[in-house]
Amino acid sequence: MNPPRVFVSYSHDSAEHKRWVLDFATTLRNRGIDAIIDQWDLKPGDDLPHFMETQLSTANYVIMICSKKYVDKANAGEGGVGYEKMILTSNLLSQIDNAKIVPVVRQKGSNLRPTFLQTKLYVDFSNDSELEYSFDELLRHLLDAPLFEKPPIGNNPFKPMQNSRPDRTSDGIKRG
Repeated sequence: MNPPRVFVSYSHDSAEHKRWVLDFATTLRNRGIDAIIDQWDLKPGDDLPHFMETQLSTANYVIMICSKKYVDKANAGEGGVGYEKMILTSNLLSQIDNAKIVPVVRQKGSNLRPTFLQTKLYVDFSNDSELEYSFDELLRHLLDAPLFEKPPIGNNPFKPMQNSRPDRTSDGIKRG
Protein backbone atom coordinates (compact mmCIF):
# COMPACT_ATOMS: atom_id res chain seq x y z
CA MET A 1 0.00 0.00 0.00
CA ASN A 2 1.29 3.44 -0.91
CA PRO A 3 1.42 6.02 1.86
CA PRO A 4 -1.35 8.63 1.63
CA ARG A 5 -0.32 11.89 -0.08
CA VAL A 6 -1.20 14.84 2.14
CA PHE A 7 -0.90 18.46 1.05
CA VAL A 8 -0.41 20.80 3.99
CA SER A 9 -1.93 24.25 3.40
CA TYR A 10 -1.01 27.09 5.75
CA SER A 11 -0.31 30.82 5.82
CA HIS A 12 3.12 32.28 6.39
CA ASP A 13 2.14 33.99 9.66
CA SER A 14 5.62 34.19 11.16
CA ALA A 15 8.97 32.41 11.19
CA GLU A 16 7.84 30.57 14.33
CA HIS A 17 4.63 29.38 12.64
CA LYS A 18 6.52 28.26 9.51
CA ARG A 19 8.86 26.27 11.77
CA TRP A 20 5.88 24.67 13.54
CA VAL A 21 4.42 23.65 10.15
CA LEU A 22 7.80 22.24 9.07
CA ASP A 23 7.99 20.17 12.29
CA PHE A 24 4.35 19.09 11.81
CA ALA A 25 5.00 17.90 8.25
CA THR A 26 8.26 16.20 9.29
CA THR A 27 6.37 14.27 11.98
CA LEU A 28 3.77 13.19 9.41
CA ARG A 29 6.51 11.92 7.08
CA ASN A 30 8.26 10.12 9.95
CA ARG A 31 4.97 8.34 10.72
CA GLY A 32 4.14 7.04 7.26
CA ILE A 33 2.50 9.99 5.49
CA ASP A 34 3.75 11.50 2.21
CA ALA A 35 3.40 15.11 3.42
CA ILE A 36 3.82 17.86 0.82
CA ILE A 37 4.66 21.45 1.83
CA ASP A 38 6.03 24.40 -0.07
CA GLN A 39 9.15 24.56 2.13
CA TRP A 40 10.33 21.27 0.58
CA ASP A 41 8.59 21.12 -2.73
CA LEU A 42 8.74 24.66 -4.17
CA LYS A 43 11.90 26.18 -5.58
CA PRO A 44 12.70 29.60 -7.04
CA GLY A 45 11.19 29.83 -10.51
CA ASP A 46 8.38 27.33 -9.81
CA ASP A 47 4.85 28.43 -10.62
CA LEU A 48 2.91 28.85 -7.36
CA PRO A 49 -0.67 28.52 -8.73
CA HIS A 50 0.34 25.42 -10.72
CA PHE A 51 1.92 23.90 -7.58
CA MET A 52 -1.24 24.53 -5.52
CA GLU A 53 -3.61 23.21 -8.22
CA THR A 54 -1.51 20.08 -8.75
CA GLN A 55 -1.18 19.30 -5.04
CA LEU A 56 -4.85 19.95 -4.30
CA SER A 57 -5.97 17.65 -7.10
CA THR A 58 -3.47 14.81 -6.55
CA ALA A 59 -3.42 14.66 -2.75
CA ASN A 60 -5.49 12.06 -0.93
CA TYR A 61 -6.02 14.62 1.84
CA VAL A 62 -5.56 18.34 2.29
CA ILE A 63 -4.72 19.51 5.80
CA MET A 64 -5.55 23.14 6.39
CA ILE A 65 -3.63 24.63 9.31
CA CYS A 66 -6.19 27.11 10.65
CA SER A 67 -4.43 29.99 12.35
CA LYS A 68 -6.20 33.34 12.70
CA LYS A 69 -4.27 34.77 9.75
CA TYR A 70 -5.10 31.72 7.61
CA VAL A 71 -8.82 32.03 8.41
CA ASP A 72 -8.82 35.77 7.68
CA LYS A 73 -7.11 35.22 4.31
CA ALA A 74 -9.42 32.35 3.36
CA ASN A 75 -12.56 34.29 4.27
CA ALA A 76 -11.33 37.38 2.38
CA GLY A 77 -10.10 35.34 -0.60
CA GLU A 78 -6.57 36.80 -0.35
CA GLY A 79 -3.21 35.42 -1.44
CA GLY A 80 -2.39 31.76 -1.94
CA VAL A 81 -4.78 30.78 0.84
CA GLY A 82 -7.62 32.54 -0.97
CA TYR A 83 -6.67 30.82 -4.24
CA GLU A 84 -6.67 27.39 -2.56
CA LYS A 85 -10.02 28.20 -0.94
CA MET A 86 -11.49 28.98 -4.36
CA ILE A 87 -10.32 25.65 -5.77
CA LEU A 88 -11.45 23.67 -2.73
CA THR A 89 -14.84 25.39 -2.52
CA SER A 90 -15.52 24.36 -6.10
CA ASN A 91 -14.51 20.80 -5.23
CA LEU A 92 -16.72 20.78 -2.12
CA LEU A 93 -19.74 21.98 -4.10
CA SER A 94 -19.38 19.08 -6.51
CA GLN A 95 -18.85 16.49 -3.73
CA ILE A 96 -20.57 17.68 -0.56
CA ASP A 97 -19.66 14.57 1.44
CA ASN A 98 -15.97 14.76 0.54
CA ALA A 99 -13.78 14.12 3.60
CA LYS A 100 -10.58 15.02 1.74
CA ILE A 101 -10.16 18.30 3.62
CA VAL A 102 -9.10 18.05 7.25
CA PRO A 103 -9.03 21.31 9.22
CA VAL A 104 -6.33 21.49 11.89
CA VAL A 105 -7.00 24.20 14.47
CA ARG A 106 -3.81 25.82 15.67
CA GLN A 107 -5.21 28.95 17.34
CA LYS A 108 -5.19 28.60 21.13
CA GLY A 109 -8.59 28.84 22.84
CA SER A 110 -10.53 28.77 19.59
CA ASN A 111 -12.06 26.42 17.06
CA LEU A 112 -11.57 29.05 14.37
CA ARG A 113 -12.02 27.74 10.82
CA PRO A 114 -12.76 29.45 7.49
CA THR A 115 -16.46 29.90 6.80
CA PHE A 116 -16.48 27.21 4.11
CA LEU A 117 -15.08 24.68 6.64
CA GLN A 118 -17.40 25.46 9.57
CA THR A 119 -19.33 22.21 9.11
CA LYS A 120 -16.19 20.04 8.99
CA LEU A 121 -14.92 18.20 12.05
CA TYR A 122 -11.43 19.37 12.94
CA VAL A 123 -8.39 18.10 14.80
CA ASP A 124 -7.31 20.34 17.66
CA PHE A 125 -3.58 21.12 17.64
CA SER A 126 -3.90 24.26 19.78
CA ASN A 127 -2.39 22.76 22.93
CA ASP A 128 1.29 21.87 22.49
CA SER A 129 1.24 19.69 25.62
CA GLU A 130 -1.30 17.38 23.90
CA LEU A 131 0.38 17.09 20.50
CA GLU A 132 0.72 13.31 20.70
CA TYR A 133 -3.04 12.88 21.24
CA SER A 134 -3.72 15.20 18.31
CA PHE A 135 -1.25 13.35 16.07
CA ASP A 136 -2.82 10.04 17.09
CA GLU A 137 -6.28 11.26 16.07
CA LEU A 138 -5.04 12.71 12.77
CA LEU A 139 -2.82 9.76 11.82
CA ARG A 140 -5.53 7.22 12.57
CA HIS A 141 -7.76 9.06 10.10
CA LEU A 142 -5.11 9.49 7.39
CA LEU A 143 -3.91 5.88 7.68
CA ASP A 144 -7.44 4.45 7.98
CA ALA A 145 -6.59 2.87 11.33
CA PRO A 146 -9.54 3.73 13.60
CA LEU A 147 -9.23 3.38 17.36
CA PHE A 148 -12.61 1.62 17.47
CA GLU A 149 -13.95 -0.55 14.67
CA LYS A 150 -17.66 -0.82 14.08
CA PRO A 151 -18.74 -4.39 14.88
CA PRO A 152 -20.58 -6.46 12.28
CA ILE A 153 -24.36 -6.75 12.50
CA GLY A 154 -25.45 -9.91 14.28
CA ASN A 155 -28.17 -12.35 13.28
CA ASN A 156 -31.84 -11.57 13.69
CA PRO A 157 -32.91 -13.21 16.99
CA PHE A 158 -36.45 -13.85 15.73
CA LYS A 159 -37.34 -16.90 13.65
CA PRO A 160 -40.50 -17.06 11.59
CA MET A 161 -43.18 -19.35 12.96
CA GLN A 162 -44.37 -22.10 10.67
CA ASN A 163 -47.88 -23.51 10.43
CA SER A 164 -49.40 -21.16 12.98
CA ARG A 165 -52.36 -18.84 12.75
CA PRO A 166 -52.27 -15.21 13.76
CA ASP A 167 -53.09 -14.67 17.41
CA ARG A 168 -53.40 -10.92 17.60
CA THR A 169 -55.64 -8.83 19.79
CA SER A 170 -54.38 -5.32 19.20
CA ASP A 171 -55.76 -4.98 15.67
CA GLY A 172 -59.22 -6.39 16.35
CA ILE A 173 -58.77 -9.76 14.67
CA LYS A 174 -59.12 -11.77 17.86
CA ARG A 175 -61.58 -10.76 20.50
CA GLY A 176 -61.13 -12.01 23.97
